[in-house]
Amino acid sequence: MEMNKTDITDILYASLGISPQVLAYGERITEGLKDRFHQIDCTAEYNQLKVIKAMQEARVSEACLLGTTGYGYNDLGRDTLEEVYAKIFHTEDALVRPQITCGTHALALALMSNLRPGDELLSPVGKPYDTLEEVIGIRPSRGSLAEYGVTYRQVDLLPDGTFDYENIRKALNERTRLVTIQRSKGYQTRPTLSVEKIGELISFIKGIKPDIICMVDNCYGEFVEKTEPSDVGADMVVGSLIKNPGGGLAPTGGYIAGRKECIENAACRLTSPGLAKEVGASLGILSSFYQGLFLAPTVTAGALKGAIFAANCYERLGFAVIPDGKETRHDIIQAVTLGSPEGVIAFCKGIQAAAPVDSFVTPEPWDMPGYDSQVIMAAGAFVSGSSIELSADGPIKPPYAVYFQGGLTWFHAKYGIMKSIQQLLDDRVISPDRLKIV
Repeated sequence: MEMNKTDITDILYASLGISPQVLAYGERITEGLKDRFHQIDCTAEYNQLKVIKAMQEARVSEACLLGTTGYGYNDLGRDTLEEVYAKIFHTEDALVRPQITCGTHALALALMSNLRPGDELLSPVGKPYDTLEEVIGIRPSRGSLAEYGVTYRQVDLLPDGTFDYENIRKALNERTRLVTIQRSKGYQTRPTLSVEKIGELISFIKGIKPDIICMVDNCYGEFVEKTEPSDVGADMVVGSLIKNPGGGLAPTGGYIAGRKECIENAACRLTSPGLAKEVGASLGILSSFYQGLFLAPTVTAGALKGAIFAANCYERLGFAVIPDGKETRHDIIQAVTLGSPEGVIAFCKGIQAAAPVDSFVTPEPWDMPGYDSQVIMAAGAFVSGSSIELSADGPIKPPYAVYFQGGLTWFHAKYGIMKSIQQLLDDRVISPDRLKIV
């Protein structure tokens, strides 16, 4: 008797360690998400056209893919790529460089180049991501903004996750030079900020102090919506190329897009005063930057489907998830509160086991630089540390939440989430009767 395609796929899932119970559970969840996935595809189509239009308007040519060495003077591909980013984000200028090593570096560069001794930095959305604590000087560190005489103030979100406008107004003063707004949740269980909400916050702040610089940490948010924070008043948007905009192909790098003056300041800090954007060889990796950006809307859509699938799977298993299974999405990160170290570790073991690279490796918590507790990370990636690829991580501390993101394709993300559920079962963190959907 000839097997149909579904039977063959089920057999392959079984060979990859997915039990029939977990597979049936995942398929029931997927069936109910068709309308949501169609909406995501519509956004991806719009953003794909936006990227193509920007590349065509900037006259991207084969010569742009070649790159330079040495000083990098007159690097056509580098300069054209920065023009493409500026067009996509609707900004005056952009800095897109392999010399920007990661998202934290890009954010530190934007802050340190646009703040001066005596200035004050304000975060109106609560505590920033862990690795920025040492950049700012919340946790003392060599070379922090605090060492250079830049002070810091923050206003926490209200208990319902909305902005505390009254205390933001009180916090703004004559020394407040720059406001940093983190779009994604980081290692917190707060809502991710929509572009619309970010725009409302920027409008409020600039209504009080028009000359203030508003910077948005855009990591994990690019191409999730049809607009970006720079469309609603942000003076700088900042991110990493091994997240959404690199499309899984960029091997390193970061970007800052925004007002020309802000970008010039960042370029002078990255290279040297007097040299700024004129130097910085692209070292033969521009093809990956361009092609990754071209693929980014589709790759981001796949990761977003994976996040929604994860939310619905784990919500029905009885775990607290942020965002929940029905909420509108503004980034690709899915937080799942597992409530125990064993749950976080099992989840990450499952994600690692689903990877195409290093699937045989067992992730363990470790003292990762820049964090105040042990962190476990699962990422069997083609690009080391790339979190647009299937990955999960979390600090080993209460409330024991894990943060899942990425998946270069929806099908890989789907398999990864089912593998994480399988691992929770195998490690007896949950019992099989939890898989029954009422």
